[in-house]
Amino acid sequence: MLAASFGRRTWTEATYCLTTFPPALITFVLVVTALALGTALTISILGAVLGLLLVATALLLARGVASVYRGLARGLLGERVEAPPAARPDGRLLTRLDARLRDAAGWRAVAYVLVKLPVAAFELYAVGWWWTGLFDLSAPLRWAVFHQRPSGAEGMPTLTPVPAGGGAPHSTSLAGTFVAAAIGVAILLAAPWFTRGVVAVDRRLLRELLGPGRLAARVRDLEETRALAVDDSAALLRRVERDLHDGAQVRLVALAMSLDMVKERLGADGGPVDDPARVRQLVDAAHRNATEALTELRDLARGIHPPALDDGLPDALATLAARSSVPVELAVDVPERPTPAIETIAYFCAAELLANVIKHSGARRAALRLEQQGGVLRLVVTDDGRGGADPAAGSGLAGLAQRVRTVDGTLDVASPPGGPTSVTVALPLHA
Repeated sequence: MLAASFGRRTWTEATYCLTTFPPALITFVLVVTALALGTALTISILGAVLGLLLVATALLLARGVASVYRGLARGLLGERVEAPPAARPDGRLLTRLDARLRDAAGWRAVAYVLVKLPVAAFELYAVGWWWTGLFDLSAPLRWAVFHQRPSGAEGMPTLTPVPAGGGAPHSTSLAGTFVAAAIGVAILLAAPWFTRGVVAVDRRLLRELLGPGRLAARVRDLEETRALAVDDSAALLRRVERDLHDGAQVRLVALAMSLDMVKERLGADGGPVDDPARVRQLVDAAHRNATEALTELRDLARGIHPPALDDGLPDALATLAARSSVPVELAVDVPERPTPAIETIAYFCAAELLANVIKHSGARRAALRLEQQGGVLRLVVTDDGRGGADPAAGSGLAGLAQRVRTVDGTLDVASPPGGPTSVTVALPLHA
């Protein structure tokens, strides 16, 4: 309780509350003044352009102040709010002015500036609780230093007024000061949580008003997932080309050379063979190369689209679990069949996760659960291994996370040191 109340987060939040009030007051006055003058001037025809310029200036000012608030939040609160795309209008003056006035991020920044002042006032009031608690806590010391005889009836304590900001009434008797000190302790214990609650409101406003906006964030996410899908397709094509070049193509070339040598041994006139043993050896080599080429082509095709998926994802996962060297408990509850693209991604995720369990976890047992919740297909793989799996460490989990993002899916990893490990893949039913 005490560690949570007076930890580093508490002091940084209190510092944030004290730091943001002056700029909140100054920018509120500047932005409101510019907006008010600009709106007033737009009423008249002659001052319309000047008024719109003042409104656009207020938007630019709010955008600039928003970057300051994002920096303070990042430095003091650890709250990383991504900046919205910068507005860079081109063209003539009126075109640029129209673009500035239509800047949604600028208007959200203005909304934050207007809301920030009352929020900052509450934040300052929250910090005032600290002063009130310290003032009450020091009541016995102040009584000992500045004690005077009661001004009321002899032996009867009198109360001083409540200090600014609240707190307990402070008695001029020694016993009353200890009561005030106890109230001060309670206020000091509650002050960090009150501060945290007010700052939580500010955090929410920062994310909603000073971030890129839901539409812009969605567009940026779609751009990233499109790039990931293109990169994944290019990597798949490179892998297919490499496997064909280094595998099946080499086998087929060897097969062709073996058949050429057999043809030379047989001769052109169909006469007797000089060295039947050598011919048989060449035929065996050709047969072996043909068989290996077929096997590699079959494996390559399976890597593109596993044949087991033709019968549905549950049967494909049952095949994976049966082939695993670690015992796997399988549970499937999917009343509606997903689209082929989703089935393929889910299958490869399950295959990669089970491979990680076998190679890296040291687990004795694993569980694979596939279920449908609403419109979400949820794949959960757990094991009783050593834990410590980290997607940021450059493992295959990062690649899986990128793959599921291409269809708006998510991958969550819970793997404390010592285990157990649980990886959850959430995918939509339709890509």
